[in-house]
Amino acid sequence: MGQTGPVGWQRWDVAWQQALYGPDGFYRRSAPAEHFATSAQGLGSSGRVLAQALLTLAERHSLTRIVEVAAGRGELLRELRALRGTQGSSGVADLVGVDIVDRPEDLPSDIEWCHSTGGARLPDELTGLRGTLVVAHEWLDVVPCPVVTREDDGAWRDVLVNADGAERTGPPVDGADLDWLSRHVPGHVGRAEVGLARDAAYADLVSRVEQGVVLVIDYGHRRDARPQEGTLTGYRHGGQVPPVPDGSCDLTAHVAVDSLGADLLCTQREALHDLLGRPTLPPHELSSARPTAYLEQLSRANALATLTRPGGLGDFWWARTLRATGDLG
Repeated sequence: MGQTGPVGWQRWDVAWQQALYGPDGFYRRSAPAEHFATSAQGLGSSGRVLAQALLTLAERHSLTRIVEVAAGRGELLRELRALRGTQGSSGVADLVGVDIVDRPEDLPSDIEWCHSTGGARLPDELTGLRGTLVVAHEWLDVVPCPVVTREDDGAWRDVLVNADGAERTGPPVDGADLDWLSRHVPGHVGRAEVGLARDAAYADLVSRVEQGVVLVIDYGHRRDARPQEGTLTGYRHGGQVPPVPDGSCDLTAHVAVDSLGADLLCTQREALHDLLGRPTLPPHELSSARPTAYLEQLSRANALATLTRPGGLGDFWWARTLRATGDLG
């Protein structure tokens, strides 16, 4: 018996969905920033730098609305609100957050909020979007999917799990899941997360935008670099823990980004260098002439360096799809 109720032996995607998004699931009780730091929240001034990049991207495509899917408690939206109207970003008039929790009480009244049911399921009212940049930061990694293991004879089988996190081998994988594995997982991989649900979630998100840009930012991998033993893990109070589907921890797995069907796929390092340039330290003489400006510029340079660092956040993937606004450039 876990915090989400009796689980028994279930496929990982079923237990995962319940553990994160069930009636007493992890995300209904816990703010993401309480358990792990991301580019958008919990990493000092990095959220403001990411917001600058998103406003630049929106301006590049003459978009007037930014919708954030999996918005947490609105941390990135607050940064966007503080920056819009500055540095050539006056075109963004509307900000909208989407998350499983109710609207945060302290969220500014001019930021709209939509309630989702969690995971891949998006609100019905999130459709027909025009002039919109939709950004989903670390959303797909928490869209539950089956976990499978390869037998010695090469056959794939589902991995079953109980509420304590114990696992056992289940029935053979077949149908669309097996087709996905055959196309996207090379022979060196012995355990994997089947990304079909993430592909469908991304396609659903894209279908809701009539004119604009869809951007998913997440940690992930491409076919030739699929991890040999999968990536499913847990996080609790800032530390990595074994994945247990009892509602006590976050459950996350890297995204097979090359199977999403995005128009453009690049690393966060490449994207931010394109949108914001490379980090440069302010001139030292500014520290005495204008100390406040010097500290602000130094903080921005350090944050941009953190967000683009190889082997760290710079290796995040940006998957973009353009909907009827011309070339991404």
